[in-house]
Amino acid sequence: MEKRPDLTTLTEQEKDTLIITLYEMIEGLRQQIRQQAEEIEKLKGQLGKNSQNSNKPPSSDGLAKPAPNSLRKPSAKNSGGQQGHQGHHLKAVAEPDTIEHHAVTHCESCAAGLETVIAEGYEERQVFDIPPPRLEVTAHRAEKKRCTCGHVTTAAFPLEVTGSVQYGVRIKAAAVYLNQYQLIPYRRLEETLESRYGVSLCEGSLFNCNQQVYEALEGTETQIKTALQQQAVLHVDESGIRVEGRLHWLHTASTARLTYYQHHEKRGQTALEAIDILPNYTGILVHDHLKAYLRYTDCLHSLCNAHHLRELIFLVERGQLEWAGEMVRLLVTIKRCVDRAKRQQHTELQPKLQRLFSQCYDALIERGLDHEAAIPPPSGPKKRGRTKQSKAKNLLDRLKNYKTETLRFMTDFRVPFDNNQAERDIRMSKLKQKISGTFRSQQGGRMFFRIRSYLSSAKKQGHNMFTALTMCFHGCPVDLVGAE
Repeated sequence: MEKRPDLTTLTEQEKDTLIITLYEMIEGLRQQIRQQAEEIEKLKGQLGKNSQNSNKPPSSDGLAKPAPNSLRKPSAKNSGGQQGHQGHHLKAVAEPDTIEHHAVTHCESCAAGLETVIAEGYEERQVFDIPPPRLEVTAHRAEKKRCTCGHVTTAAFPLEVTGSVQYGVRIKAAAVYLNQYQLIPYRRLEETLESRYGVSLCEGSLFNCNQQVYEALEGTETQIKTALQQQAVLHVDESGIRVEGRLHWLHTASTARLTYYQHHEKRGQTALEAIDILPNYTGILVHDHLKAYLRYTDCLHSLCNAHHLRELIFLVERGQLEWAGEMVRLLVTIKRCVDRAKRQQHTELQPKLQRLFSQCYDALIERGLDHEAAIPPPSGPKKRGRTKQSKAKNLLDRLKNYKTETLRFMTDFRVPFDNNQAERDIRMSKLKQKISGTFRSQQGGRMFFRIRSYLSSAKKQGHNMFTALTMCFHGCPVDLVGAE
């Protein structure tokens, strides 16, 4: 331990030197404390983020799930079926497939034999179940006939019957459905088909089934892309995936009836140009403020307010910012008014109500900017370059500069409040990565996303996905854009 100096023995010059030294030490400690406080606040902010106040997925919450903090108001209705609700249940059929007779052999009262007594009637109970799974073998026999000229003509086999012994289109469609839609990996799919149907399809055969569907859908993929370019409102989003162990990006463009997926090694402008949907799009683009989307100026833009609400809730929870809480209430109130007007078959809010909401929006932005301006700048030596803004200031600038895009759902009822359509469409494809980890090849990724685009669009339009895949093996996929 360093010995404390005797101040009474110091000269005036030594005392002045000591004071200057101590002052410099104090200033250094103050600067260190400020830096540590900023770092602690930053770490607290990171720890305080969850799926409800940020863009983090629910899977990142771990076991410590955040308490529910829904912005929805509770309904006055009781849970369960409502008054007058038409229930659904199994109903007996007039002509069952199989009838099993259960005979009475003796009287349950006196034990007398009843085998020879004629039944007075029957009490019937019906059981609905699936039949035991088994393969059905169909032999295709092509006639051979000899003409009077001596030539022998053989009848043509169906187009899908190409081998002397082969699997049919239904079992192939089932394999593709389980692998591409239900996301069962090849190894587990082999076991599933073996235990369920007694079918031994190796990984190579399963890959060939996917390849057949992929090739059959080339024209359908082009049709979906062309149709999306003509939509009045288009939802777009992107998310990271892994291909060959490296980070790639999954891009999606979708509507309530169509879905298109494509992966690319880039996230921004390069990828969007290569995918070639947005360069010629002139409708309303709904997204989450990725700068690459905003570079397209031939179309209008609408920003996802679900993202805004999560960021605002984070500012309320971490910074206790009143303006952020009031902005949350304002956006939710506007949404409720829009939803009510839609139910009343209106196409826009009343102009007077729009002006009121717009004025409230502007007032809250100014309150937030005034609050940020009152915060003293960080002390200490100034770093080179642009001063980093707080999260609150960044959000305020976005809400101010893109007011029209943020409130477009209020002025044009074709535009939704959020971008949930694209986020829902991209969610299941992200689940594929959680199961398999990565696409082992570029071709595997292209196959998955083309087939997934087809199946997602078919499901949105009410088509049976198994039937839709079966039609691919017949060479005539479902027409998904004819009604667009």
